[in-house]
Amino acid sequence: MAVPASCRPSLSGAKKWAGTYVPCREAAAWAGGRRRRRALRHRGGQCWAWGSPVPEPPMPGSSLEPQERSMESAAVPQELPPDCGVHELFGYVGIEAVLEQMKVKTMKMGFEFNIMVVGQSGLGKSTMVNTLFKSKVSRKASQPGQEERIPKTVQLQSVTHVIEEKGVKMKLTVTDTPGFGDQINNENCWDPIIKYINEQYERYLREEILITRKRKIPDSRVHGCVYFIPPTGHWLRPLDLEFMRRLSKIVNVVPVIAKADTLTLEEREEFKQRIQRDLKAHAISVYPQEDFDEDPDDRLLNDRIREKIPFAVVGADQEHQVNGKRVLGRKTKWGIIEVENPAHCEFPMLRDLLIRSHLQDLKDITHNVHYESYRVRRLNESNRPAPSSNNGLPGRDEDGDESNL
Repeated sequence: MAVPASCRPSLSGAKKWAGTYVPCREAAAWAGGRRRRRALRHRGGQCWAWGSPVPEPPMPGSSLEPQERSMESAAVPQELPPDCGVHELFGYVGIEAVLEQMKVKTMKMGFEFNIMVVGQSGLGKSTMVNTLFKSKVSRKASQPGQEERIPKTVQLQSVTHVIEEKGVKMKLTVTDTPGFGDQINNENCWDPIIKYINEQYERYLREEILITRKRKIPDSRVHGCVYFIPPTGHWLRPLDLEFMRRLSKIVNVVPVIAKADTLTLEEREEFKQRIQRDLKAHAISVYPQEDFDEDPDDRLLNDRIREKIPFAVVGADQEHQVNGKRVLGRKTKWGIIEVENPAHCEFPMLRDLLIRSHLQDLKDITHNVHYESYRVRRLNESNRPAPSSNNGLPGRDEDGDESNL
């Protein structure tokens, strides 16, 4: 509130209180009542807070003494809060060029992305991976002519490729799990997969705790696990529930309905709703997890994705002619199922989630959540006495073999 013109002195002989110039004599009176204002505040009196209207200073000639006037007026803040606002620049600085620098550096160095596909044989895992990256990057495509036999136990096989698009290089590692769910007795068939994922965390941890570390630690950690659900149209099997319950605690699990073209649209929608109810009933948190949504905009986007999970997908690595265009699809007697057509299947949603919109988020959650949980547990174990240790971590014998964690 402005001071009346009758008591407004020149600027050279005035003090400024929150944007209002007050005579020096009056300012001294306000400051002199600090102790009384503090006592008033402790007794339940109202004190002026930052952001409230500035009280009007007392008029000259008042019968109140300075100390008494200070009790009648509201208290003046002792310290002004720091200015946290965003300053507008009055010229070009070049801060935005940092993004271009990061882009150039990433294009030179490239980046790594590791994906695992899990499911029974015959669900189209290899075809789906080839469709995702539009190249022959699957395990079967890398081993042409080799006879495929169902192994007696779960075997993990990884294939690494370097793919490039518009100058951006990506080191892609695809890990397949032949033999999963193909046996009569599938008890504990997830153990080799859990062991493999933990081994990659262990490998990264041992490189990280070295005194002389590499400038860039090779990252073989699994960033995402795509789990293929058979298109039964009924409900999730106990094997599906147990696998996702265990794996979702250590890796980002993305469930999909494989070969969704074998279901009608009504069967597909009903099957998805049953799967969503089963996941919720068993407290299985698949990617994207609600607990990690920090930004409101990200939450809105992830909520829409969670409504569609599991994605009903169809894979195809062959092109066909449709209306004068070459499209990826599966040819049947009644037509061609276009893989990248949202009206035919939800493969575009899976591709956008894994590559176009959430690839970096998959890597961030792997590093900041799953790997961090493993690192804390292993470092806590290092505080316990162990028969032998290497780099401060227990669990290796003299031959360097890792123990079962």
